[in-house]
Amino acid sequence: MSNKISEIDYLEVIEYSLDPLIIHTDYQIMYINRAAAELFGATKNEIIGSSPLDIFKETSKDSIRNRIQSAYGRPADVIEETVYRNNGTTVEVELYCHPIVVEGKRAIQTYVRDITERKKADQRQIEMTAQVNELSATLVPLLNGLAILPLAGSFDDQRARQLVDIVPSKVQDQNISSLIIDFSGIYNLDNVVADQLFKINKVLSLLGVQTIITGLRPELAMLATNLNLNLASIPVMTTVKDALSYLGIEFKNNN
Repeated sequence: MSNKISEIDYLEVIEYSLDPLIIHTDYQIMYINRAAAELFGATKNEIIGSSPLDIFKETSKDSIRNRIQSAYGRPADVIEETVYRNNGTTVEVELYCHPIVVEGKRAIQTYVRDITERKKADQRQIEMTAQVNELSATLVPLLNGLAILPLAGSFDDQRARQLVDIVPSKVQDQNISSLIIDFSGIYNLDNVVADQLFKINKVLSLLGVQTIITGLRPELAMLATNLNLNLASIPVMTTVKDALSYLGIEFKNNN
């Protein structure tokens, strides 16, 4: 089997690879495959013989130079970089390189993967998450100076921190003097997130805003206890209706 493997045409293998591949040594490109030529928008002859450093921004060249030197001895870690195409436009790529031997000489084979679409998808996800988090910080006005903050879904540290950042300014903008924070819709919390959420009360108290907590399930109450959070100064009610009664607001039953 090993003899058969040794007979495989290595140049043919990399030529038909879907990943753009560059082989270089002593800062000179020896070979690129068809996929690399398409990525850079150039012919092979236009790229072969040039320096692999030419495709990088000036701010990246020193680190890339060090990376190339270390890659002669061992495979380098996968990194993300911005590189130039032949027409001067840039593309976000993922780079991986490892040492090889070409005609008895040390060389490096570099894989260049276009991650432009992945980066765009990541950015769209970030923007979508920010929009969702913004909606989750929506204060629902009930009466003049009174609003409710309904917390729902799964909270991670980023979402909890965003609440701490957003809610106080919204309270001031809407002239809220009393805020009901309803935890009944929360189904996932950890210690760090819970600590962030309960910090909202401390911030609001400094702004002169009274907070009332509702919907605190037993497991969340136990978590607050384990965190040594002092809830003695915060009215804690079972339901929003109980909180309204505590504030002296009664709704007539028309039935």
